[in-house]
Amino acid sequence: MITFIISLVILIAGYFIYGSLVEKWFGIDPSAETPATKFNDGIDFVPMPTWRIFMIQFLNIAGLGPIFGAVMGAMYGPSAFLWIVFGCIFGGAVHDYFSGMLSIRHDGASIPEVVGVYLGNSMKQFMRGFSVILLLLVGVVFIIGPAKILTGLTGEFITLGAFKTMDFWLVIILLYYLTATMLPIDKVIGKIYPLFGAVLLIMAFGLLIALFTKGAAIPNLTMETLGNMHAKADTQPLFPMLFITIACGAVSGFHATQSPMMARCIKNERLGRHVFYGAMITEGVVALIWAAAAMSFWGGTGELNATMAEQGNNAAWAVKEICNSWLGKVGGILAILGVVACPITSGDTAFRSARLIIADFTKISQKPILKRLLVSIPLFAIALWVTRLDFSVIWRYFGFSNQTLAVIVLWMAAAYMASKQKNYWIALIPALFMTAVCATYILIAPEGFKLSTAIAYPAGLLFTALLLVLFFMKAVKKQR
Repeated sequence: MITFIISLVILIAGYFIYGSLVEKWFGIDPSAETPATKFNDGIDFVPMPTWRIFMIQFLNIAGLGPIFGAVMGAMYGPSAFLWIVFGCIFGGAVHDYFSGMLSIRHDGASIPEVVGVYLGNSMKQFMRGFSVILLLLVGVVFIIGPAKILTGLTGEFITLGAFKTMDFWLVIILLYYLTATMLPIDKVIGKIYPLFGAVLLIMAFGLLIALFTKGAAIPNLTMETLGNMHAKADTQPLFPMLFITIACGAVSGFHATQSPMMARCIKNERLGRHVFYGAMITEGVVALIWAAAAMSFWGGTGELNATMAEQGNNAAWAVKEICNSWLGKVGGILAILGVVACPITSGDTAFRSARLIIADFTKISQKPILKRLLVSIPLFAIALWVTRLDFSVIWRYFGFSNQTLAVIVLWMAAAYMASKQKNYWIALIPALFMTAVCATYILIAPEGFKLSTAIAYPAGLLFTALLLVLFFMKAVKKQR
């Protein structure tokens, strides 16, 4: 319990202390006009109250990520606490802050366009395609997951040839996505998201109270528990697997695709720390609570591993069990809302971000509804086709792609700070760490090269070192 309490305190303190330093090093301009007022079009550029933008940003970047990822990450033991705390403060929150603030500085541009400014045209072209593919994967993941749960709740009530109940829910969710993607951001997203964001926070706060009132035996970080406590430690090495498993709540590239949406709604640069850095810290708190709950609910990390193995590593089942037991009937309702509504709200903003990215590089105005349809309908047609693929394969590639995007955005932030002759180390250090994570992961993972750690570790470090040399040659040297 002591480790958990200290972690919670450090995480919250990180917002006030390190968040203020990041804001100072970045150099905000409270007098600058923001895209929300400069390009107000009533569709995507819409000034909104700060509290509403914060809640939308929080739900945009969270969904079920800090819950499911934290539950799966808890299987590695208390080391997960370290990653959530320090990954969030020094990596994820910095990543989210720069992706949002640099979008503001570039008239609300989507992340591929901003990346192109600081990492070159080739990287911009790559990011355009890569970001859209990632967002499609996110959208599909958050179509299939809720559709499966709804099918389980309602049973098979439709059997029209090959068209089953699952297909019915897929169509319903896709129609909602299309509606939310097309309408002005303050009409659906601006009104519904704060409510579901509140659901996530209430659920987390309820669990926090339960952890203390029930005297949960949350394992502390010691020399014995610092290592890999995963039941399959031989095939799931702590590095890099933990850092891919817990993305939302620590570092997640998906967030960089969401921040520009709120960059088009924020009224003043001084609000950036509250919205971008603050939402990420809040997500980290949620992840920390869920990791603690998962480690203690079944009696320890070993028991968690055994239970998850019996349930096929079904994080949704674990969430439901914890909520029903510790939060009662209210918890059961919150769990259903969480595992159904929250991923749907992440899915619709994924498609909206994809629409904006495509519109940015094709220069298609999004004010006329017909032009919004022109961009959106092909996206949904492709997404519907992708839902027919193996879900487990989609999820594995999403995890790696997500963190690879975070790597690129962190290098972009470091390049920006170097170009302004400012403290680029705040972005460079997490960029180096995440580069090593992703490079090592693709060498080790089943969907990668399946190499041993003896080969993957030095190869990943060598690749990271080469990028560091390139950074000093290209980004830093030319500023001298």
